[in-house]
Amino acid sequence: MYKTQCSRLTGLFGVSIKQKLLGCGPQCKQTARSLVLLHRRHPSHWMTYQHLNFLKRQYVSKNLGELQQRAAPKRVAVIADLDENDSDERQVQRIPTIEPAADEVSSTTEVAQETSSTVPMSDETPHMVVETDEGREARLDRQWKQLKVEATDLPDIYARLAKFKLTALVVTTAAAGYAMAPVPFDPAIFLATCLGTGLASSAANSINQYFEVPFDSNMNRTKNRPLVRGQISPLHAVAFALACGVPGVALLTYAVNPLTGFLGALNILLYTCCYTPLKRLTIANTWAGAVVGAIPPVMGWTAATGSLDPGALLLGGFLYSWQFPHFNALSWNLREDYSRGGYRMMSVTHPALCRRVALRHSAALGGLAAAAPILGITTWTFPLVSLPINAYITLLAFHFYRKGDRASARNLFFCSLWHLPMLLLLALTCKKARDDDTVSTS
Repeated sequence: MYKTQCSRLTGLFGVSIKQKLLGCGPQCKQTARSLVLLHRRHPSHWMTYQHLNFLKRQYVSKNLGELQQRAAPKRVAVIADLDENDSDERQVQRIPTIEPAADEVSSTTEVAQETSSTVPMSDETPHMVVETDEGREARLDRQWKQLKVEATDLPDIYARLAKFKLTALVVTTAAAGYAMAPVPFDPAIFLATCLGTGLASSAANSINQYFEVPFDSNMNRTKNRPLVRGQISPLHAVAFALACGVPGVALLTYAVNPLTGFLGALNILLYTCCYTPLKRLTIANTWAGAVVGAIPPVMGWTAATGSLDPGALLLGGFLYSWQFPHFNALSWNLREDYSRGGYRMMSVTHPALCRRVALRHSAALGGLAAAAPILGITTWTFPLVSLPINAYITLLAFHFYRKGDRASARNLFFCSLWHLPMLLLLALTCKKARDDDTVSTS
C-alpha cells in the first residue's frame, strides 16, 4: 500500500517535470535563435575591449583593425538621407505651380504643346536640386565615418601622443641635473638616464590623453589630439604607453640605479593618478603638477650620484618655482578653453590668486639662485650673473599681477620659455669644481 502510493506520487511528479520541460522547449529555442542573431549582427556591435571597466570608452569601437566612431551622425537640415556611393545623388522637392502672367500665357502654351507629346502633364511641376561635388564632400565630412590609420602616419601620431616638446623639456632638465652632479661624467649612464626619462614621460603623457579625451574634445587647444580625432584607438594608446613606460622604468632601474627607477615610476603615478584627476576637482592640481615637473632634474642627479643630496632638491626647487609663472601665464589666456573643458584652474576660479602665485614664485627664483653657492653647488658668480634674468621675469610677473590682461600674461609666458634654459646654462657654467679636480690641478 505504501509502496503503491509512493509510486503514484513519483509518477505524478515525473509528469509535472516533463510538462515543464516541454513548456521550456520553445523558450530555449528562442534564446538560441537570439544568440545566433546576436552573433550575426554587424561587427560594429560586437563586444569589444571597451566593455571592460578599465578600458571603457563609448566614443569609438574597434572593427577589424579600423576605427569606427559610435556617435550618431549629425542631422543635415537641407539634404535628406542619401546613399553614400559614387553615383549622382539628387533630392526631389515638389512646389506648387505658379500661375504665369497674362502676357506670358501664349508663350507658355506653345512650350507646353511642344513638350506634351513626351512629358505627361501634372498638377505640380517638380523642382530638381542636384548636389554639387563640393556640397557632397562637405556633407560627408560632417558625418561620422570609418577612419583608417596608415603606417606612415604612426610616427607623427606617436610624437603627438607623447607630447614630444614637453618630453624634450623633461629630458633636458634631467640631463641638466646629471651634469650638475659633482661626479665624473659617464656617457653610458647619461644616455640611459635620458632615454629612460623620455620613455617614462611619453608613457605618462599618453595615459593622460587617454583619460582626458571627453574633456579635450571641448577645448580648441586640445581638440586635434590623436585620440580626440580618432586617429588611433584607446587600446592602441594604452599599448603605446605600456610599451614606453615598462622599458623606461626598467632601464632606469637596472641600467642606472633603483632610486632613479623608483622616481621615474613615481612620476608616472603622480602625473596620471594625481595631477590628471585633480584638474577637474581642485586648483591644487597646479601644485601637484609642479611636483611632477620638479622630479626630472632630481632623477638626473640621483642617476649620477645614487643618492638624494641638497643639490638635487635645489635643482628640483628651480623647476618647481619656475612652473608657476610659466603655467599661470599660459592658463590666463586659455581661461575660456579650460572652462569649457571643465578644468578647475586658478586662472578660472581664483584669478587674483593666480597672479599672486606667479609673482611669488618668480621672486623665489632669485632666492634659490642665492642658495646655490651656500649649498656648494655653484660658485658665488652664479647669483650675480643670473640676477638680470631673475629680476626681469620678476618684473614681468609684477606687471601681470598689477594689470592682469592678456598682453602681460603673454609677455610673462614667452619670457619663461627662454628663462629656464638660460638659468640652467648659467648654473652649469658656474658649477663648483669637485674636490678631486682641485687636488689634481694643484
